[in-house]
Amino acid sequence: MEEELRAAEDRLQAAQVAGDVTVLDELMDDRLVFTFGPDLHTKQDDLELYRSGRQVVTKVAEEDLRILVSGDMAVTWFLGEVAGVVDGVEIAARFRYTRTWLRGESGWRVVAAHISPA
Repeated sequence: MEEELRAAEDRLQAAQVAGDVTVLDELMDDRLVFTFGPDLHTKQDDLELYRSGRQVVTKVAEEDLRILVSGDMAVTWFLGEVAGVVDGVEIAARFRYTRTWLRGESGWRVVAAHISPA
């Protein structure tokens, strides 16, 4: 089970760098809400940033990934460096992502996430 989730996390990170909206759409549940700072964002908010080119991720360098699987629910804790451009502003920082995943008919999908500077 952990291997499947590890593969889903790897696909997600690769899709972020590639800007692959199709894969991101597959890996994010339609109900996804993620927290960054005080703001809440939806799956559609995130996909639109990629589609419009307002967000371009150039680097995702994982330092640590921890995984907890319990039946059809799991949590991943990612720590690593992320770089890119958001609304014309270059970013490069260490971030901690906490993602809650649910497994359904189409595999593992993120339903909730929290991102904070590390």
